[in-house]
Amino acid sequence: MHLEIVSPEATLFSGEVDSVIVPGTSGSFQMLNNHAPIVSILKEGTVIISGKMDVDDIVQNKFNKQDNNTTLFEISSGTVEMKNNKLILLAD
Repeated sequence: MHLEIVSPEATLFSGEVDSVIVPGTSGSFQMLNNHAPIVSILKEGTVIISGKMDVDDIVQNKFNKQDNNTTLFEISSGTVEMKNNKLILLAD
């Protein structure tokens, strides 16, 4: 699926990933390829991204690589929309 992470300053990442776990207001949930359409508000927490991510050097400090296939991204709040295998994460 295609993931796009957008902050107020810039687009931090745009590319293909395997799965994303986000901190929803009612608990964390995972989205995989072909997930049903969803829009949700996010609370403070960690976004867990599975799949190889090539992040620009300019924003590398915002991401924490756990291993070759897992990347962590801290948010204070945000919104997520999943539709047609495209996940857009608007993050603060």
